[in-house]
Amino acid sequence: MFPDKETIFHHLGRYLLHPSNQVWGLITRFYESYLAKADKRLGLQIRIFDPKANPSKKVTDQLLACIRQEKLLPQLDNNKTTLAVASPSKNQTTKAVLVASLYSVYYEYLKNMYWLKPSVDGEIVGVYQPSHEEIQQFGDNMHNAKALAEIYLLGLCDVVVTSSWSTFGYVAHGLAGLRPWILFMDHGDGFPDQPCKQAMTMEPCFQFPPTFDWLTHKVSDTAAFDPHVMAWRLALNKRKRLPSADKDGSL
Repeated sequence: MFPDKETIFHHLGRYLLHPSNQVWGLITRFYESYLAKADKRLGLQIRIFDPKANPSKKVTDQLLACIRQEKLLPQLDNNKTTLAVASPSKNQTTKAVLVASLYSVYYEYLKNMYWLKPSVDGEIVGVYQPSHEEIQQFGDNMHNAKALAEIYLLGLCDVVVTSSWSTFGYVAHGLAGLRPWILFMDHGDGFPDQPCKQAMTMEPCFQFPPTFDWLTHKVSDTAAFDPHVMAWRLALNKRKRLPSADKDGSL
């Protein structure tokens, strides 16, 4: 059924996962209002797993380093003599940045960057965030509806940056059919020297291989899943280097 194994989740997700009318309304209204007219759309999904120690400054620096390294957004013109507003031209392009996060600090930082200074090539950058709920609200249907809407909105972007270990992020890039740029996780000893790396597949990734076989009701041999399932090794990254399993990608 699927000669190209990389597209399995993309096709099944698009075919089987249908938002309710309420969620689809959230998606279409936001997309038509802020994203539809842009020439390019960049989705940024930032997930912080420990809300008590929200490292906003470190994560912001890592996000900016990834954007600069991969040239995902235009550089700012730091020339003080440059006009605050770039002169319009026929060839001027626009880029919409969609920020999906429980926190607004990353959206505010990027918005102020491109509001206070123009880009060197005159490209117009708009930064938008649908919601910032601060905490994950389990059991709240409206909160869940907003989350699903943002997953789909990320899936409508041309380029996606996601957080490692995030189900939210890998469902979004799977729906989009894109190989995302993955932000590496801080394990207490700081972020790796390389802020992000492009995944080697668009498929969602298991953080850990499943160990229970629901058909036989026995614990399964995870080695038998290779090469179909690979464990996400980022949790083992303790020395600020890419683990050997990630030489060709982030999964």
